[in-house]
Amino acid sequence: MKNAGQIINSLQSKPQFSKLTKYKCINKIQSLFIPALQKMIKFAYVKNDILFFVLNHPAGKQEFDNSIQSIKSALKFYMPEDCEETTFSDIKAFVTHTFIKVSVKTDIKKAKYPERASGNFAINIKDEKLNTLVRSIQDIIKAKNDTRTND
Repeated sequence: MKNAGQIINSLQSKPQFSKLTKYKCINKIQSLFIPALQKMIKFAYVKNDILFFVLNHPAGKQEFDNSIQSIKSALKFYMPEDCEETTFSDIKAFVTHTFIKVSVKTDIKKAKYPERASGNFAINIKDEKLNTLVRSIQDIIKAKNDTRTND
């Protein structure tokens, strides 16, 4: 009886799943990088026998460029087992400036604050329209203050 690992390996060896072995190889190569550089790699792909690493920060690109020769020589000296069938003529990296849309659910709860005004203030306004407006506001405050104390 086969275990899960053996079943996956037998499926990957079939021609219709050849891309799985490529991406397994890419992940293996990516795991050989230093952790700081691994965090900056967004994704990687193979096109025309060139392995491209897409980075999300210019500092990652600079770090990658500084160590690209050592990466290439290390891969020529020792290619991981998963990459025996895959060959790369070159390794390149570039920075992408596209944003990944992340859907974030925000629960915005409106804060309810108790009314601090009591409505006890003097109105010394000579304009009649403005005076009635301020008195109506004072009545509203007093009414809300009365309902709050009854709750």
